[in-house]
Amino acid sequence: MLITTLLLVAMAQSPSAAVDTTRAAFTKCLRDDMKKALEAKVEEAEYEMALKANCSTERAAFRAAVIALGRSGGDSEKVASEDADMQVEDYHANFTDKFKDYKSNNSMPGE
Repeated sequence: MLITTLLLVAMAQSPSAAVDTTRAAFTKCLRDDMKKALEAKVEEAEYEMALKANCSTERAAFRAAVIALGRSGGDSEKVASEDADMQVEDYHANFTDKFKDYKSNNSMPGE
């Protein structure tokens, strides 16, 4: 249901606005997930493994929006998909690094 709603919102917007909307939803989910993992004192390796499985609905909507934006700009399906995958991986790497920093400092992210 959530993915349907996100995709409908994304389709109703311009491709760049859809990327912005879905990016915000994806990063909010990743941030919330990271906070929960820190509160639960999850180990780094466990967090890294779970990260790619969590937020799948938001990730799929973001990836689809990035692909649509690339395609609207003339990219091939392959190039647009590779760009979307790279952006998703960048978010995973960024949140993994943030998690490690917070864990090593025994701190929590601010609101």
